[in-house]
Amino acid sequence: MEQFSQTAPLFESRIRSLKKIHQGKVRDIYDVDAEHLLIVTTDRLSAFDVVLPDPIPFKGEVLTRISQFWFEKTRHIVANHLSEVALADVITDPVERAPLVGRAMVVRKLNALPIEAVVRGYLIGSGYKDYKLHGSVCGIALPQGLQMAARLPEPLFTPAFKAPAGQHDENIDFEAMVRLVGGDHAAHIRRVALELYAFAAQHALARNIIIADTKFEFGLDEAGDLVLIDEALTPDSSRFWPVASYKPGISPPSFDKQFVRDYLESLQWNKKPPAPHLPADILARTSDNYREALRLITA
Repeated sequence: MEQFSQTAPLFESRIRSLKKIHQGKVRDIYDVDAEHLLIVTTDRLSAFDVVLPDPIPFKGEVLTRISQFWFEKTRHIVANHLSEVALADVITDPVERAPLVGRAMVVRKLNALPIEAVVRGYLIGSGYKDYKLHGSVCGIALPQGLQMAARLPEPLFTPAFKAPAGQHDENIDFEAMVRLVGGDHAAHIRRVALELYAFAAQHALARNIIIADTKFEFGLDEAGDLVLIDEALTPDSSRFWPVASYKPGISPPSFDKQFVRDYLESLQWNKKPPAPHLPADILARTSDNYREALRLITA
């Protein structure tokens, strides 16, 4: 297994020397200066838009390392938000810095766009539900007779509007995206998202992982140029399936948090806070899934 910087799970970061400006389901964001933010990826896990009470050991470091891997690998396609500033330059106290090592990134401040750029290579999840009802995914018509988890004739770009905190993101069509960000940006985002997916899917397939779908987020720099932000091609933002156990017609085993969703579906829980605690074996197996994804992708 991979070597990790942290041993104790981190549910919430506490940095006295910086102002926390946002706490998402997984990430804590701090203001560094006029040009930079510090993003800390915790071990929190959300399911059905609810943060679970138990952290997943090593999860934050796995997500950070996978994102950093893809940011480096895809620079030829699009710029990303990583800066050259080191964590030690921002958090100078070694005691305060210790829990953040391996799970924190100093990034550039950008104008985030209110779009999730979703790319689907396989028919699963909400896309399969949409197809069963309408014969299409987000308004894009597909051939008849496709099974669950079938590979699509070609990857689909299906954007979503990023809703305010506490609300569900909303699938939208391309025309609605144009109204939100403008025609030039919309076309550029679509092209870049599809190119990122194609590149990553080919890399992963050579390592026996199918990337069934994924989502990207983008921002604009001061010059108005497109920049990849947030995370990239992680088990939280993507569905990763082992090639060996994939077959159409079923929901394949995965390296992402679908394992936890399946467990929660077996409980009598209304999918509203508070979420139930996860048993020790579920926590351990989920942690193993995340670490195995890191090992395979970055090997």
